[in-house]
Amino acid sequence: MPKNVNLKKISTRAPDGMTKEKALKETEKMRNEIIELQNKFYADGRHALLIVLQGMDASGKDGTVRHVLGGVNPSGMRVYGWRKPLGAETKHDYLWRLHNVAPERGMIHVWNRSHYEDILVPTVLKFLDKEVIEKRYDHINNFEKMLTDEGTIIVKCYLHMSKDTQLERLEERMLEPEKYWKSTGADFDSRLLWEDYMKAYESVLSRTDTDHAPWHIIPVDNKWYKLWLVAKTILEAMKSVDLEWPKLTAEHIPESVRQDVEEKKARVKVEAEIAKATKKSPEILSNTSVSKKASKK
Repeated sequence: MPKNVNLKKISTRAPDGMTKEKALKETEKMRNEIIELQNKFYADGRHALLIVLQGMDASGKDGTVRHVLGGVNPSGMRVYGWRKPLGAETKHDYLWRLHNVAPERGMIHVWNRSHYEDILVPTVLKFLDKEVIEKRYDHINNFEKMLTDEGTIIVKCYLHMSKDTQLERLEERMLEPEKYWKSTGADFDSRLLWEDYMKAYESVLSRTDTDHAPWHIIPVDNKWYKLWLVAKTILEAMKSVDLEWPKLTAEHIPESVRQDVEEKKARVKVEAEIAKATKKSPEILSNTSVSKKASKK
């Protein structure tokens, strides 16, 4: 992504040539791949995946998690919503609480909003000195570098939405009973500061886009395209590392079980060799006297 980001020049809609039907079909396929790959990711246990979702109110962060990562084994994934620091968090540096919710190896963690709020909000509301905010860019870049050096893959997605689309979605929340709970006056307070937030986001996207933790700008006015692009981005990140199923070892396995497994493996091998020689299936041969004799060897 180029430096000096200008969000006004970046479309919030799907590009020409991409259709809803195609996107939904491919998204479902990629979601299933993510589900399968997550099992191997969890078992491999050498890498962690941190997904950061940033965006204005109603940009679809919750929906993105639900539709892209729905079906992933919950044992291997956690989702955390960012909030104002509370209790002990207020008595430490602003990054202190991050380690409590950073993913361990084998896990996928999603941050719905993130540590970037500690730059965005004080920049717009001006309750911290500029010198303090300036230092936070280096703090965050260094923190993310440490995470990646220790085996964490970081996928940062900015959900890029137009101001008109935001209004439509905020109004939708007030029209549908199941979405009433999402409606707050704070959403409209932030909307009044839209231009200020866009400038703050441009600074964040430009200055924290690094080789180890790049930003992905995701157009979200078309929800189906947003889901397609986020799924594609996550899947590519998971495929960027070599994953292996852990090898079976004899440790902690009873000797009787180990011998039984070895005998079955030997029998399968012999049956396959006989089937190849006689052009018969192993299933048929497994019931023949030849196969039974071979398994006793």
